[in-house]
Amino acid sequence: MVENEFTLNFDELMGEELVETYLTLTCVSNPVGGDLIGNAKWLGYPLRKLLERAAPQAGADMVLSTSHDGFSASTPLEVLTDDRMALLAVGMNGEPLPFEHGFPVRMVVPGLYGYVSATKWVVDLEVTRFQDKTAYWTTRGWSERGPIKMSSRIDTPRSFAKVPSGEVVLGGTAWAQTRGISRVQVQIDDGPWEDAQLAEEATLDTWRQWRHVWSGARPGMHTGRVRAYDASGELQTSDRANPVPNGASGWHQVQFSVE
Repeated sequence: MVENEFTLNFDELMGEELVETYLTLTCVSNPVGGDLIGNAKWLGYPLRKLLERAAPQAGADMVLSTSHDGFSASTPLEVLTDDRMALLAVGMNGEPLPFEHGFPVRMVVPGLYGYVSATKWVVDLEVTRFQDKTAYWTTRGWSERGPIKMSSRIDTPRSFAKVPSGEVVLGGTAWAQTRGISRVQVQIDDGPWEDAQLAEEATLDTWRQWRHVWSGARPGMHTGRVRAYDASGELQTSDRANPVPNGASGWHQVQFSVE
């Protein structure tokens, strides 16, 4: 569903005006507190420019990307044509794209889980409609569009860790890609929610690190919880949901002992 169908080879892509951006990718299978998430600096060509050249026709609302191995992803057309840094990526962390991350070319799209956006070894982009085409995971019961849910995680202390009494430092990450994180709060046991210190934010599309110092930690078993707010002040939901069909949700908590 384009006015100008075309083929672009790798040398032609490398000759375009490439840009770099930091972006955190998240897997829809990531449970609350899970590690199926990572941040990197990506080099690539903006997909909106590629689509401008193709000139999508009226009524199109999806781009079906296909991998060399037959995988496919259904990405809403609007997120590839707005001002977010959705890229056809050729580099990662200052080096050529590693094979396991999709060499020679992959997609990276802020704000969407990888199963609907982050196609590796990509060979074809088809402008179409959700009502006409389905992708690999959507035929297996996962949702069509896959926007990333705001989330936060405690990385230290780990669950069931033993820490000395006095001062305990809790730390972790929080993310709300395309919106940014404005505030993170920590609760110890059933005490009050307290604001954590936030590190600088690389971009709105990356996670944000946080830390909180608990002074006067008493011996015994304790529970730490974390929750986040996005840039508009919206609070991360406490409602628990499993990854299927559109991503996990809920506040992460860990239990640890003070000795």
